[in-house]
Amino acid sequence: MLLHIVARGKIGRSPEAELVDRYLKRVTWPSRVTELPDTGGKLPATEPGTRIVMLDEKGENIPSRVFAERLQAWREDGVRETRFLIGAADGFDDEARAQADMLISYGRATWPHMMARAMLAEQLWRATSILSNHPYHREG
Repeated sequence: MLLHIVARGKIGRSPEAELVDRYLKRVTWPSRVTELPDTGGKLPATEPGTRIVMLDEKGENIPSRVFAERLQAWREDGVRETRFLIGAADGFDDEARAQADMLISYGRATWPHMMARAMLAEQLWRATSILSNHPYHREG
């Protein structure tokens, strides 16, 4: 299953970009990052059956293991792509949220979208490492 991050804003050559690259290089599942301008720009075509996950302040604050299990269930169901959307500064409206299969929040604090991208990349690495029984993840 393709793990596809579609993010508003250009990350450029920044410490956050280095973190995203570092974690995505560790992910053994296929992954891709698509950047869009803060406004406008065209979303890549969405194939039928794609799961849409939005990073959003109104989303669930789920444990890493639950996130990993959700990805695994989709993969086992034959989902070919899970698309993770990261919005611009104003986030998503209610109409966009209604289109999502899942809303995720990284807590009640407000995070810059560049940090959210790095945090998502780390969680993708953590989820795939959990599923492969890699010792990276520790619960406690």
